Amino acid sequence: MSENVLAQNLQEAAAFVGERLNGRAPKIGIVLGSGLNPLANEMENPIYVAFGEVPHMKKSTAEGHVGRFVCGELAGKQVLAMQGRLHAYEGNSAQEVAFPIWLMARLGIEQMITTNAAGGINESYREGDFCIMADQINMTGRNPVAAPEAAELAERFFSMTDSFDPELRALAHESAREGDVRVQEGVYLGLLGPSFETPAEIRAFRSWGADTVAMSVCEEVIAARHLGMKVLGISLVSNMAAGVGSVDGIGGASPNGEEVMDCAKMREGDFKRLITGIVARM
Repeated sequence: MSENVLAQNLQEAAAFVGERLNGRAPKIGIVLGSGLNPLANEMENPIYVAFGEVPHMKKSTAEGHVGRFVCGELAGKQVLAMQGRLHAYEGNSAQEVAFPIWLMARLGIEQMITTNAAGGINESYREGDFCIMADQINMTGRNPVAAPEAAELAERFFSMTDSFDPELRALAHESAREGDVRVQEGVYLGLLGPSFETPAEIRAFRSWGADTVAMSVCEEVIAARHLGMKVLGISLVSNMAAGVGSVDGIGGASPNGEEVMDCAKMREGDFKRLITGIVARM
């Protein structure tokens, strides 16, 4: 794919979605991760655009991901939400994962909240906590900008310092205090997936300073920062990572997909209060 083809594909996708939005021009984007999709159902006056309808965009195949854009009002603001996301473990390239983020930038989104369910590495965390991302470690082995056509969308070399905007993180803490939602703040580590991590990997990641781990977000954040979007990242600690809680590295937590969805269901109310409070302050 040449740069011109990628740029043309984004232009065609933006023209299609923009026409469906019928004059709406949201500035806030939200990516809703595993088990967190129901928040989009709370948006008023929604317009729906399925991922599969958007030219040049892949469909979502992940469990618990509806796979559509929802544009509507949340906390009195116009918001464009992704009800689900694209993952590397679904067979998508780094550029395919980044495509909807670049698309949102083309549609005028300036601030993005990306959310997911993650495993807790930090032993002071509890299942059901929310963790505001202070920084990230990209262990996917991929970077969506590492291709000529993607690199030419904006300046190839760009800073990832303060990738998660300090002002937006402060708003998240304010919303959590007001909504009585328990939050942590820490470093997120992203992997390719879809297998969960081994206890040995978790011990290594802890030594690197990682507090949470999951299979998404990093490539989205890189794509967003490449185009100058401000980003806030929030994980639901839906389970403790493999081996966490053991004394000698044997036993402890052994995560599975079912507990991720169960925890998200139990925290729907807290998640709604947290995100709507943040959006109201943006």
